[in-house]
Amino acid sequence: MQISVTGQHIEVTTSLHDYVTSKLEKLERHIDQVYNVHAVLSVEKLRQKAEATIHINGATVFAEAENEDMYAAIDALVDKLDRQIKKHKEKRSDHHRAESVAIKSSI
Repeated sequence: MQISVTGQHIEVTTSLHDYVTSKLEKLERHIDQVYNVHAVLSVEKLRQKAEATIHINGATVFAEAENEDMYAAIDALVDKLDRQIKKHKEKRSDHHRAESVAIKSSI
């Protein structure tokens, strides 16, 4: 997985970069084929905003979160991405499973 972190109107320090990287790496436990992650951290007056785009096998997942604290915004962002990836994974795996169970039960 390739992670890139950029900042708009904010300098991405090493501690901030490491925090984002460690949080986004936890998303790999749900799905294996994460190819590319691009995170953008931005500041506008009192709004701290974090957004990310993840390219996975078969889809592109995007989420954004805002908070007064950048670390809280990153946590909220990862929670949103986690939910979206779980939903995507369930859609892909359950799509044909209901048909196979119905066929086996009718036999």
